[in-house]
Parts: sequence; C-alpha cells; structure tokens
Amino acid sequence: MHSRFRPCIDLHNGQVKQIVGGTLHDTDAGQLKTNFVSEHPPAYYAQLYKKHSLVGGHVIMLGPGNTEAAKQALSAWPGGLQVGGGITIDNAAEWLSNGASKVIVTSWLFPQARFDVQRLQQLSALVGRDRLVVDLSCRRRDDGWVVAMNRWQTLTDMRVDRKSLEELAGFCSEFLVHAADVEGLCRGVDGELVARLAEWSPIPVTYAGGASCVEDLRLVSELSAGKVHLTIGSALDIFGGSQIAFADCVAWNKTGKTAPEQESSANALI
Repeated sequence: MHSRFRPCIDLHNGQVKQIVGGTLHDTDAGQLKTNFVSEHPPAYYAQLYKKHSLVGGHVIMLGPGNTEAAKQALSAWPGGLQVGGGITIDNAAEWLSNGASKVIVTSWLFPQARFDVQRLQQLSALVGRDRLVVDLSCRRRDDGWVVAMNRWQTLTDMRVDRKSLEELAGFCSEFLVHAADVEGLCRGVDGELVARLAEWSPIPVTYAGGASCVEDLRLVSELSAGKVHLTIGSALDIFGGSQIAFADCVAWNKTGKTAPEQESSANALI
C-alpha cells in the first residue's frame, strides 16, 4: 500500500488561490502572500479531479465570501470532495446535502481556543463519524506541534500527539493536518511530523504543507508506510507551480511510481 495524492481547492474571496499558510490574517490583509490566483472557476478543478478519480480531496473556504464558490465545486462532483472552513453544528448537515462527501471541522471545536469534547461528540452524532474529518492543522512549538485555528492565526490548548489523536479518532474517520509553518513555501514537507502522524494516528491522515517535488509522494509514503496521504498545492503546475506535474500525481496514485520510473504528459491528462 502506498500513500495517495489528495487534491485541493483552496478558496479565498470566492477565487481558487494558493496562499502562504502563515500569512492569512483577519485584521491585516497586507500580510497576505499569494502564490497563485486561478483564472478558472472552482468547478473546473472539481471536474478535473473527478475525471481522474482523485477521491479524498477537499475544498477549503479561507474566510468569508466563499460559500457560492464552494457549492459550485461540490455540485460539479457530488460526493467527491470534502468541505471545510467555518463548519459548525448549525451548517454541517447542509454542506453534506450540498454534495460534500465529508465535512471538515476545526475552529468550532475550540471555543476561546480551548478544546470542547462535547462539541465534537455532538457533531459526530449529528453527521456520523464516517462523514466527519477533524482538521488538526498545526504549528511547531518547542518539542512538538500545537493545533492552530482561525486560519492558523490562533494557537489552541491541544498538542498533536498520540493521546489527542487517539481521543479524537473515536468521533471522526480522518484527520487533515496542514503544517502551517511550511504551507505554501514549496521547501519540502515536515518529515518528522509525517512520521509521527503515521505512528500516532489510528485512522487515515491527509497531510498538507511544503511539497516541492513529486518525490515527496514517495517520501511521505516511505515515512508513513502508506498511512499518511499528501495534498500538494502551490508546487503543482495546475496552480502555476513549476516543480510538480499534475500528471505525475495522477500516475503515482495508479502505480506508486514516480518519474523517471514512468513517462508522463501533463497536457495529455488535463
């Protein structure tokens, strides 16, 4: 078994973008660093992922003004994409009815940045464990990692470790973990975090952050023994990147091999 490439559609102000993770702020828009703004609507990417059966991908709403864009993506591939960003117990069922395969929740679980297990229990009971993903996007602090919420601006009281992953796993079917310190930088994945996630988590994990070459798929697969999947964003050619061909990611999912083991053509796939 090898790790899989998991696609993404990141939405900001209603557009598909790739953003440097640590630069998105509520109060200071001037700090925002954007790697890419797409000329294509969200449905374009959803249809592309559907064409190549890239299951397990996610649509993330980075702040307000993205609801209609997210719905457009979900309607282009009903049941094919997860959705996150602003998910609460009040809107989770609606997003599932709008076509999301699963809902992804973070900030709502942490009122005043403190984890509330009752909220998790309530949401899991409402939508079902199999339809819930907990986002444990985090920042490295001291000798470990701390969950960050509100678009990675606010540190919570939860560490990412064996105890927390085992506690949460009883109420969700998957974890999504953005390594916010390396997100969007295309300087390599946090290999230590990937290895620890594989060691600690009893359920599947999708990791995002820092992928800079197609060989990172092999690296994540080896570090995690295939237990952690990899989302690639800014480095992908379909998001204006030059380091990784979308075609190679599609081929990797099918074969578990990377170039030069295989020949690929991005234009032929897209």
